Amino acid sequence: MTELYELMGYTFFQRALIGSLLASIACGLVGTYIVTRRLVFISGGLTHASFGGIGLGLYLGVSPILSAALFSVLSAFGVEWLSKRKDMREDSAIAVFWTLGMALGIIFSFLAPGFAPDLSAYLFGNILTITQADLCFIGAVAALLMLFFGIFLRWIVAIAFDREFALSLGLPVRRMEYLLMMFIALTVVACLRMVGIVLVISLLTLPQMTANLFSHSFKRIVLLSMLIGYVSCLGGLLLSYQLNIPSGASIIFISILIYALCKVSRELTH
Repeated sequence: MTELYELMGYTFFQRALIGSLLASIACGLVGTYIVTRRLVFISGGLTHASFGGIGLGLYLGVSPILSAALFSVLSAFGVEWLSKRKDMREDSAIAVFWTLGMALGIIFSFLAPGFAPDLSAYLFGNILTITQADLCFIGAVAALLMLFFGIFLRWIVAIAFDREFALSLGLPVRRMEYLLMMFIALTVVACLRMVGIVLVISLLTLPQMTANLFSHSFKRIVLLSMLIGYVSCLGGLLLSYQLNIPSGASIIFISILIYALCKVSRELTH
């Protein structure tokens, strides 16, 4: 307990706590839409496509996170556009941007001038190294998501559960889908420094899957997944500190552990 109080006095740990909260809010909102619409594979594609933006940023000498955000958003729009064409299957469209992003990321990172960057920070993440700029970015994404979902929640729920019904109601489904894809891409990039490219998709799905065990209400799943996500982040941080292991992997391990325990308890009580 004394060690925990000592940790609270460090700026890097305080940033990690704030980042965990903001990421849990963002992932709780957009992740519930992802799981409801069954867009997990698309999210995985955008996650890996963002690596192209990271490599481009390193090559051009600009912020890798900002270039990853731009690259991911453009990839999201590309996937959405290609997947709606009759001559292109959705999984094929995802594969195009998934592999393109990874290929460009590797090429540009090796062509980047000067000292070769430590790509493991982006691949596996480290929440204890997030900066004030990272917090501002995560906070901005979380704030925009809360505003967007607060205004258009009914439309989002209609599109998430029954796209064809939403179209029959005259809702601007295509525009909403593009906006939601943009938010998925931004949330993915916002969480890269926390858990990395390899693991970020888990942060967008595991808390929602756990919440779905206890409720089928969109609003309740959002709130529960925010809480579960934050608890997972806190547990992962403490585990990472105690065992001196990567924080990103620790957070996801705790998320899986919580899901497994909740799943078993549900099975035993029903």
